[in-house]
Amino acid sequence: QVQLVESGGGSVQAGGSLRLSCAASGGTFSNYNMGWFRQAPGKEREFVAAITSNGYIYYADFMKGRFSISRDNAKNTVTLQMNSLKAEDTAVYYCAAMRGPSGYSRSYYSKIDDYNYWGQGTQVTVSS
Repeated sequence: QVQLVESGGGSVQAGGSLRLSCAASGGTFSNYNMGWFRQAPGKEREFVAAITSNGYIYYADFMKGRFSISRDNAKNTVTLQMNSLKAEDTAVYYCAAMRGPSGYSRSYYSKIDDYNYWGQGTQVTVSS
């Protein structure tokens, strides 16, 4: 059983930056593909970014180079650096872990139902 705990959310003005972290415990972190998702009020949860167990990285198109995902297997953490934030980035951001292979296409790692473990989420609020 893997436990995921997100941190780093908060309130920021448009154009600002936030760095989200997700700490994992209870499993062999390096074996998991890791993803970030978000859910805005009244909307469905959507894919933000993923990094596979062997380091392949995928992003949602809407980010257009503003976000960056990374992982530190020694510290069992995955990080989402968010720059040039916009009001529409306001959402609860979730960290998720997926057992399974690496090296597939972005569509494979963007599917919510394929992730096995989820964190509780961290709120990001961007004011314009």
